[in-house]
Amino acid sequence: MGFAHNNVLPQNHFRKDWQIRVHTWFNQSGRKLRRRNARKAKAAKLGVRPLELLRPAVRAQTVRYNRKIREGRGFTLAELKEAGIGKKEARGVGIVYDHRRRNVSEEGKAINVERLKAYKARLIVFPRNAKKPKKGDSTGEDLTAPTTRSAIPLPPSAVPEAPRKITQEEREFQAYRTLRNERAAARNEGKRKVREAKKAEEEANKKK
Repeated sequence: MGFAHNNVLPQNHFRKDWQIRVHTWFNQSGRKLRRRNARKAKAAKLGVRPLELLRPAVRAQTVRYNRKIREGRGFTLAELKEAGIGKKEARGVGIVYDHRRRNVSEEGKAINVERLKAYKARLIVFPRNAKKPKKGDSTGEDLTAPTTRSAIPLPPSAVPEAPRKITQEEREFQAYRTLRNERAAARNEGKRKVREAKKAEEEANKKK
């Protein structure tokens, strides 16, 4: 092959020591066994406590993924209060509290309150001293009740709706126009209030 014009001169490197840079994965099965044994040791160490902490059900971020429900970081103070659980008490019984999270919808708050109440209903708190149980400890038959370590499942992301006919009211409803009107009303709220106040002031001056 000849060389012509102002092209790049080929400098092919075919003598690289690629054998010493190959990444092998022969320890995969060993790591798998090590992780499994670690999970067993952790479960045995925890005794009858749940393997995972209780976390809230939240919507995933952005328009693309917000149809999915996943576990969040922690429950809000409002959710804990409505479920009748204290902020300090929550961490002691395996519930995560997040001071940054805010409730932006009543539906999302209600789902998490129900989640907390369901957890609280099946919670058994064993007393440190069986002869002197403290406030909040389980007593009587609760201590001998069968226990489970399975986590409370997340609620379904969408409730399936049975097929039905479209009503005449739904056919006549203009969704896009309604959205535009609401946005315009919200945008011009301040101007409208100023205009109404000015009009009321003019009418008051006329009466004088």
